Amino acid sequence: MTFIDLCVACGRGIANGCKAFGRLLARMVRLSVRYWWVVTVCVVLALAGALYYTRSENLTYKLNAVALLNGPSIQQFEQAYAPLRSGRLLPEDAAITPFVKEKTARAFTTYRVIDCLKDGNADYIDFKRKSKPFDTLNVQMSDRLCLQFRLKARDLDCLPQIEKGVLDYLNSNEPMQQSYVSYLANLREEVRFNHAQAQKLDSLTSAYYFYNVSSAQPMNYSGNGVNFYGDRKIRLFLDQIYAQQKHLQQGDYRLQLATAPVVLENHFTAAPKPVNGRLKYGLLFLILGWAFGCLIAEIIDQRKVIASWLRQ
Repeated sequence: MTFIDLCVACGRGIANGCKAFGRLLARMVRLSVRYWWVVTVCVVLALAGALYYTRSENLTYKLNAVALLNGPSIQQFEQAYAPLRSGRLLPEDAAITPFVKEKTARAFTTYRVIDCLKDGNADYIDFKRKSKPFDTLNVQMSDRLCLQFRLKARDLDCLPQIEKGVLDYLNSNEPMQQSYVSYLANLREEVRFNHAQAQKLDSLTSAYYFYNVSSAQPMNYSGNGVNFYGDRKIRLFLDQIYAQQKHLQQGDYRLQLATAPVVLENHFTAAPKPVNGRLKYGLLFLILGWAFGCLIAEIIDQRKVIASWLRQ
């Protein structure tokens, strides 16, 4: 079979499928007209079920928060997070266990945080899971993850307890605590080094500008922004000062947040639209009610054939 024959066979299969779907749809329309009272009752019941399922206290929301990993790797975090996903192997004395066992908080999952500019700042969350580990444009951050779970509107009052329970459970993981201790020691040393370098750089610039009078030496300007004072070539330290100040701020910020192996950069917040919105589930229940009504109408229409088959 050649490639053209394969394409022809696929085209014929698609055409036959479309024809079969068209005949089925036409049959359902005829049944809806012939047994309209059956189909109408099923549709009304389906819409009533949709309204009951999407009542205000039963609306389900996705709650998201960005977690900062202070030392633990993504693999360590996923291993500790796995019992929350499955609802199994959770310690009985953990505060989060009752919420997971009773399905109050469910569908725990994680998404990668993307850094497009490669500056250490999160740009967006890959909810569609399109990024790859080897992607050099949409770089997956190694110290941040987006945590998500589902919670019904009537249980939103329990959100602070669930958030605290999740963090307490994750931060009690022993491998993650060991990674955190090593990370914290290195981070403190890095911050100390950054402060020492900033003071040294500041002392160099202050010593030059306060102890060397510019008017005592001839000054010329070159095209690349370098100042010549006599026989000495001195470059201004503005770029180095800005770069060092940026490192200093980032280190201080990370040290301020490094209070536990896993901390949240923001509290869990609910998505603006519920998972089971009324419009979405109204249309879904409407289609299901119509299909079920057509099925009942088909049984009624073929009742004699079914009865004769049962008597055989």
